[in-house]
Amino acid sequence: MLSHQTPMSFVATHDAPRALLFYRDVLGLTLLADEPYALVFQLQGSTLRIQKAGEFTAHPFTALGWVVDDIHATLRSLVARGVEPLRYPHLPADELGVWNAGSGLIAWFHDPDHNVLSLTQLTK
Repeated sequence: MLSHQTPMSFVATHDAPRALLFYRDVLGLTLLADEPYALVFQLQGSTLRIQKAGEFTAHPFTALGWVVDDIHATLRSLVARGVEPLRYPHLPADELGVWNAGSGLIAWFHDPDHNVLSLTQLTK
């Protein structure tokens, strides 16, 4: 029923101006609208709604991720913009914080609200 419909992604923020700067200026997403209840960004073939939620507790697992062609180049670019990669002690990672999951390379980082975001480079 929904397998051929366009998905929409959601994350929450308690500080919409800060989220706007991060998603637009750091991640490079295109802002479509700043609505009373959400910031709306263009994703590849979809949209991201960052809900203006007030106080909330971010989940400790990945909320949103991107498949990228070159994880190291992408992560270096984000680090240059102030993003700090997350490191998980139980997952061996390289010097940049990239973990080899076997099926691909994965790196994680937080947005300003501590939502966990990820990058994945799939193994060819």
